[in-house]
Amino acid sequence: MAHQLRFRTARDLYMSYPAVIRDMTALPTDQPSLEFCRSLLAGRVPEEAITFCAYLLPERAAVWWAHECLSHLTELLDGQDQALLALVSAWVSDPDSPQHRAALSAAAAAQPVTPAAWLVVAAGWRDNGWAGEPLSPFPAGHAINAGVLTGLARVSLEDRAPVLSAFVEMGIQMARA
Repeated sequence: MAHQLRFRTARDLYMSYPAVIRDMTALPTDQPSLEFCRSLLAGRVPEEAITFCAYLLPERAAVWWAHECLSHLTELLDGQDQALLALVSAWVSDPDSPQHRAALSAAAAAQPVTPAAWLVVAAGWRDNGWAGEPLSPFPAGHAINAGVLTGLARVSLEDRAPVLSAFVEMGIQMARA
């Protein structure tokens, strides 16, 4: 039995998440989603493939994908980010656990400027945990994108392209699963 993607085409994703237009310059097409994602990766701004993956995956899966991306960069993350990644992992396993609220509190204290803090914010937005915050109208994909790209920015220039490609391929594989 063939797996059905959430969004058959790039245009379908853009129509479901109008906020993606604020995060990407690429215009939507009727290309199949995964084909569009790969064309972004090969294009002028390959980071937009990360952005597309952040919105393409279901929110909880996208948080997990971002967690896995950042887990490959642990030597570039400080102790606080590593602790936040552990909280994100616990949240993905059991979103109703008290650890989820602890993660939200930690992110609020950190002011989401670090990669893992953005993932915690994504988990909070997904659960409408920050309904009163000014950024809450953004979908979780916005924070997931910020987290992965902030982590990627810490990778050396000579290693950035292969790491970016590996992150996108991981997202594509998760979208197929």
